[in-house]
Amino acid sequence: MLGKHIHSCIDIAMNLRSSHFHPVALHHASRLINHGPTVLVTSAHDNKRNVMAAAWSMPVNFEPPRIAVVIDASTYTKDLVCASGAFGICIPGAGMIDTVYGVGNTSGRDTDKFVKYAINAFAGSTCGVPLIEQGCAAWLECRLLAEPRTQSAYDTFFGEVIAAAADTRIFSNGRWLLNNEHADLHTIHHLGGGSFITAGNVLRARHNEIKS
Repeated sequence: MLGKHIHSCIDIAMNLRSSHFHPVALHHASRLINHGPTVLVTSAHDNKRNVMAAAWSMPVNFEPPRIAVVIDASTYTKDLVCASGAFGICIPGAGMIDTVYGVGNTSGRDTDKFVKYAINAFAGSTCGVPLIEQGCAAWLECRLLAEPRTQSAYDTFFGEVIAAAADTRIFSNGRWLLNNEHADLHTIHHLGGGSFITAGNVLRARHNEIKS
């Protein structure tokens, strides 16, 4: 259960939630990370909370929606996720690259990174994990599916998506809307060393019938 301190911080931040966010149908949740964006993994337990950047996440099942994310065994996030049995996946836009790189290179064991990087968050309605809307394109609230072998051997954690939402200016009706109008919300993809590329150059295949 989240402590009073974290709840008070999150309650204040609830006033800053984006009016552009709307729920995403769970059968479309996999599409939020199907293209491999860099994500923010959020966690909270026993008066503590944390956020880290992760480059490796992916859907592994459509219905029920399940995802995988790599969380190094040495991280504070791993400790909080295992203790709470839940985590959040927030998908930052291009306007957040400095913040994303910062939280990815700072430990949360002795620092509240939400405060350090001025990240506004609110508590997920089911698991209570911190979720971020400002500067993000979407989020997923996940319940941990315990897989001790893969967690230990490969630092890979599985979760069932129990709620999801997206900014409808960038994701609507199960589709990404990647155009120049909202480039600051285009998803980012880490190349290493603080360099990122953004999604946005969408190519559409012709639906020609394949003849055998």
